[in-house]
Amino acid sequence: MAKADPLNLWARVFLPFAAGYFLSYLLRTVNAVIAPGLARELSLSAADLGLLTSAYLLAFAAFQIPLGLLLDRYGPRKVEASLLLLAAAGTLLFAFGTSLAQLTVARSLIGLGVSSCLMAAFKGFAQNFPPERQASLTGAIMASGGLGAVSASLPLEMALPLIGWRGVFQGLTLLLAAAATWIFFSVPERATGVSRDSLAAQLKDVGGILAHRSFWRYAPPLAVITGGFMAVQGLWAVPWLMNVDAMSRHQAAEVLFALNLAMLVSHLGIASFATRLARAGIRPGKLFVIGYGIALASQAAMLGEFLPAMPLWFVYGLGVSGGSLSYALLSAHFPSSLSGRVTTTLNLLLFIGAFTLQWGLGVLIDGLVLAGLATASAYRAAFAAMLLLQTAAYGWFLLVGRKA
Repeated sequence: MAKADPLNLWARVFLPFAAGYFLSYLLRTVNAVIAPGLARELSLSAADLGLLTSAYLLAFAAFQIPLGLLLDRYGPRKVEASLLLLAAAGTLLFAFGTSLAQLTVARSLIGLGVSSCLMAAFKGFAQNFPPERQASLTGAIMASGGLGAVSASLPLEMALPLIGWRGVFQGLTLLLAAAATWIFFSVPERATGVSRDSLAAQLKDVGGILAHRSFWRYAPPLAVITGGFMAVQGLWAVPWLMNVDAMSRHQAAEVLFALNLAMLVSHLGIASFATRLARAGIRPGKLFVIGYGIALASQAAMLGEFLPAMPLWFVYGLGVSGGSLSYALLSAHFPSSLSGRVTTTLNLLLFIGAFTLQWGLGVLIDGLVLAGLATASAYRAAFAAMLLLQTAAYGWFLLVGRKA
């Protein structure tokens, strides 16, 4: 571990990666607010909208294993800076797209281009900061993503009448290019934690990760609980609120803002107090379990409509954020030279889950409506099915932990 001034490291390493992840999360969730306009302009069904939006997730997921190999071989600076330029090409294409096919290709390029933003940050943190700082850094980088999500809710809804969704994507193109430049020229190059093994040896290590018992303890709940949250946050929150709770788009954007603000607050709390809580005996594993339990309970309350929407969605955002600790918890079972492949392999399962649920919810909603259910009832049934799957995954995590 190279010794350096902590403030200098924060400025040179954390802030550039935080800027990248801010943009990555903003792009992940932007369609939730622009979805009604996209659907009207392109005459999209719920399934079409789900596929278009989740193309980001599919491309993101498909690149995770190659990304882990690249991060462990070439380091986070070169990999993320290069990929962000690809994301910029995707946002530019999206800004000028005129068909579902063009926008889907553009959305896929964006997903591929930002696929390294969180994983490269984790790799960079492992190279530049001591182990005891990792949980707090995880919370801090996730908070930057939360800020991106907040920006993609009410602020975005207020900007749309001024510049439209095409203007938004033109601006994002410039910001992505700026972030790529910042990362390339700011983040130091490190030999620590870089693998020089052959491709075959690296792939063999991925097989070892997939065969590890701890991997299959964390992967299922992350894939369906956090993956389900991403599906809802990135697309279905606003349609749910408009169809089930009869809100206007502006009102729904306000609730989405509260959800994303809660996620930001939770990640800031993890960043600020995780180390101190661990010293007091409340380790990250406990926060993970408590957070997911709160997320499931809040979703059940939404389905039952026991409380007003705003506080329920806020609590949902607070609880589900605990899932971000799974990366640090799982990485602790492996050497640092595997850190890139560990986190990207776990991320692969997360984004497969998010893609499947985001598209699957749209397909299920369309099918239920065609079968004769009212739109609001179709949304409730689809979300209830997802909650049952999430509860099963949570039970699996607790059961495997008890047997360990």
